[in-house]
Amino acid sequence: MERNRSVRKKQYELRLAKSLLLFCLFASLPFTASAQKLNVITGDVNCGPVGYESPVTAVFELQNKSSHKLHISDVKVSCGCTSVEYPRTDIPGGQKFEIKMTYDSRQLGHFQKMAAVYSNGSEKPVYLKMKGVVMAELQDFAGNYIFSIGDLRIDKNELEFDDVNKGEHPVQEIHIYNAGSAICQPNLMHLPPYLTATMAPERLSPGRAGKMTVTLNSEMLHDYGLTQTSIYLAQNPGDRVNMGNDIGVAAVLLPSFAHITDVDRTNAPRLTMSAEQLDLVFNGKSKMKGEIILTNNGHAPLNISSLQMFTAGLKVTLPKRELKPGESTKMKITGVLKDLKRARSKPRVLMITNDPDKSKVVITINVK
Repeated sequence: MERNRSVRKKQYELRLAKSLLLFCLFASLPFTASAQKLNVITGDVNCGPVGYESPVTAVFELQNKSSHKLHISDVKVSCGCTSVEYPRTDIPGGQKFEIKMTYDSRQLGHFQKMAAVYSNGSEKPVYLKMKGVVMAELQDFAGNYIFSIGDLRIDKNELEFDDVNKGEHPVQEIHIYNAGSAICQPNLMHLPPYLTATMAPERLSPGRAGKMTVTLNSEMLHDYGLTQTSIYLAQNPGDRVNMGNDIGVAAVLLPSFAHITDVDRTNAPRLTMSAEQLDLVFNGKSKMKGEIILTNNGHAPLNISSLQMFTAGLKVTLPKRELKPGESTKMKITGVLKDLKRARSKPRVLMITNDPDKSKVVITINVK
């Protein structure tokens, strides 16, 4: 009898536990579904070094993931030294939007500021965070650190080795600042054979700056014209490669005319162009075309040995790569607006020719 009573008690407790578990699961469903309406794309911004009493603004990107309108009722900041800007009207379903938080930078040293976002997209507030360090004099550091890679701030994310002749070893520098709270050991990964890099100092303490020196070994470049690649900056050895820490590298190797005589120059080809820059006015269109006429006004055949683009979003067609004296051809350049808007550097077209006075021609594309 006592044994039956014990079994029934255990069965009752088991059913009660299952009921409570189901209740908890169903009770949590409204919050889970609601929380998914407000998606934080960028919720943690490292501002790096900023000047004393020079307000700094962090831009956070969010998205209404639902099909219904999202309304932000309030955004509360952690102290009176910060202010916020946020949408005051309803945000349509699927739309991305920004919230901006500005810190007045009136206190030296590291800072971390929070903002709580209240909306109908979640039962609990969503938190945003900005951090950085206020410096008494930013000019103590070489470079303006305008790009972020993790806790590192750098002054450039593109390296260009321009007008390089065979045998030269030009150098580019990247100034790096450690805006984090731990010692790091910056290094460049996936270097091609024609690039070498050194970091000084090898380790950066929090709040310290250093310099990465990148050297181009031009003997390792085999083709005239443009050579492009991507290298990757890591905070520490062994870090993973991803598109967020890539640095673009472009090198332009020129043919040598060092031993050309005055007679050779007189008898050489001579390139003239109808324009050396091109305006592409899209006026709401996704694609736009332009033309430039190339003419050989010299006394020898003109050869265009290389025709390349510095950025994505451009397509170039050239009917002839060799022009006889007096001959012309029409270069057609097509721009794709969405790709050009994503380009890091200014859109350009590069030509390498055998004209000793115009061995390298860069056509600048102005997107309007």
